[in-house]
Amino acid sequence: MYEVGVVEQFEGAHRLSGNFGAATRTHGHTYRVELVVRGQHLRDDGTLCDIGQLGDALRAAIGELDHQNLDVLPVFSGRNTTAEIVAEHLLDRVTPAIDVHGLAGIMIRVWESPGAFAAFERMLTDR
Repeated sequence: MYEVGVVEQFEGAHRLSGNFGAATRTHGHTYRVELVVRGQHLRDDGTLCDIGQLGDALRAAIGELDHQNLDVLPVFSGRNTTAEIVAEHLLDRVTPAIDVHGLAGIMIRVWESPGAFAAFERMLTDR
């Protein structure tokens, strides 16, 4: 299986509702976000996908969140802004901007710190 990805980062603030200790107070992260696609077959040009397209899609998606309080954004209304929820949202935003033909899967991994991440992945139909 081939794998190609890009990495970007954004600044964001949030707080968690529930039993999360200090994280229930508003705090910030320098989120590191990875967009990864997987597939069994390369295209005729020897690539899995257009890596520039991946970068453009990811930058556009995180640009909507950069330097924001995630809790007040309408896209997260009524949801706990966990790394899992942020990953799902970002995957929903980038997928329409990417040519997924021939890909087996697409994933977003969101790092809140160097030691903690959450990911959301969708399996796609491989050619």
